[in-house]
Amino acid sequence: MGYVRIVNASSSGLAPAADPGRIVLLTTSHRVAPGLLSWPAWQALRAADAVLCADGAHPQLPYLREAGIAVAEASPTAQELVDACAGGRTVVVVATGEGEPALTDGLARLAGSGRVSMPELELLPASYDLPGARLLDLVQVMDRIRAECPWSSRQTHEGLAKYGIEEAYELVEAIEAGDREELREELGDVLLQVVFHSRIAEEHPDAPFSIDDVAGGIVAKLVHRHPHVFGDEKAETPEDVKEHWLRTKAEEKRRTSVTEGVPLGQPGLALAAKLASRARTADLDVPLPRGEGVGYELLALAVRAEASGVDPEAALRAAARVYRDAIRQAEGTDSRAPEQA
Repeated sequence: MGYVRIVNASSSGLAPAADPGRIVLLTTSHRVAPGLLSWPAWQALRAADAVLCADGAHPQLPYLREAGIAVAEASPTAQELVDACAGGRTVVVVATGEGEPALTDGLARLAGSGRVSMPELELLPASYDLPGARLLDLVQVMDRIRAECPWSSRQTHEGLAKYGIEEAYELVEAIEAGDREELREELGDVLLQVVFHSRIAEEHPDAPFSIDDVAGGIVAKLVHRHPHVFGDEKAETPEDVKEHWLRTKAEEKRRTSVTEGVPLGQPGLALAAKLASRARTADLDVPLPRGEGVGYELLALAVRAEASGVDPEAALRAAARVYRDAIRQAEGTDSRAPEQA
């Protein structure tokens, strides 16, 4: 491995050059495969008088050297780096994962002192994260937690099931409350459930699958059920889209009843509305069962709401929130009564 000798011009007695040169801080993303650098990055590397990297195990180094770029393993101070650029030289620093904060802070102090002729400093991103790249971080973090956390390492699908229900309800609550920050957080909690279950599934002795299998499956499903986007079919209205979706879904599932796939464990109003929706979509004229009691009354209300385009669960939750506020108001009145007496 070659090394670059950083010469301090002031300590060696050499007169400072008129052209202070140029420093290029080259940053890369660990979420992009090493060696996949932008064209401006390759241009800067090939034109540099010296290329330095403090981390000898940096994942980019083998690919840079294979491309004929001489990289020296060195950790210069800010002053040494400034001196190395004297005479119009360009030095490229391949930043480590931390981004070289000590070096950049030192350069900022030198620039602020007013006593040093500073080189031109350029921050050059050599690779960028693609949309969704942070999902890779989540998978890596989940791998480590599963391996090292005493609680997480013992969890099962069955044990985590209740959390999936809780997080889904909290997500709905955030949506209905219109709280954007809470929505972002609850979406993360729901996503965690998907990644956690997928990580557990990798350990199954007979039928393992991974988060990639989960993602691949839903991608294939979305493509197949959107022939108007990925195929030759046309859809001009939301109703056309729904028709495509139901038709392709029916072809996939090959169900013998429209009630198949309706989870009976969901809340009662949602269950009743879903069954009514399935029957209406299939053009089935099914009279409501006759019976006495609040259950049959709620069933009739749910079916009526669904036919009117109203989600009975959401409507009841909205009414319940108003009722909750009324209860709180009554509690506040009662709590003040003794003080007023």
